[in-house]
Amino acid sequence: MPDLTTRTLVWLTYRLGAAVALGLPLVLLIWSGMKREPALVRLLGIYWKVASLLAISVLLLTDQRPIGYLTAFLAPLLMAASLWFWVDLNEELADSPPGRALPMTVRIWRWALTFFALFAAVMSGSALDCTRQLEAQSCRIWLEAPQGLHRVVERVFDFVFGGEWTMAVAAFIGYVALVAYAVGLLQWALVRLPRQGRVAGDF
Repeated sequence: MPDLTTRTLVWLTYRLGAAVALGLPLVLLIWSGMKREPALVRLLGIYWKVASLLAISVLLLTDQRPIGYLTAFLAPLLMAASLWFWVDLNEELADSPPGRALPMTVRIWRWALTFFALFAAVMSGSALDCTRQLEAQSCRIWLEAPQGLHRVVERVFDFVFGGEWTMAVAAFIGYVALVAYAVGLLQWALVRLPRQGRVAGDF
């Protein structure tokens, strides 16, 4: 792919992610809380726990850490899976009265997120070679948005705390968060999943 086309698609991926994977679910979580919809709050709460891998990816890519390309590939797939996996939450959402704005919006968003996840996985999958070839031009394109966000955070951090927010600090926090994420995922897969199956419970 020409660099211009690649850059356009990569930035489209980031912009869609900001809207579909971050902005909309935040609005839906607040809306569900205000409407006191426990099933939707639980579904969105699980989603945000899983979606934290996306933020971890951004932290790692800020400092050009190769594993960031891998987590960026896995994150959208896990996010989509977290919305469809739970039998009890799927049933509660399906049984909600037709025409209600909140459940219908969640259903629409769930499909939109799924299509975005497939698109994002294809795009980030094309960058998996960057785990070995960091200096390629196509790899540097993926770093533009995380490093641009880093510069904004750096200025805010300096203004609010008077401290220095560096790329190395971002990567360190990303690694710590990734370890915690992996431990939590393994604990769920090895302990809770065999015991509870596809019931969300207190995930």
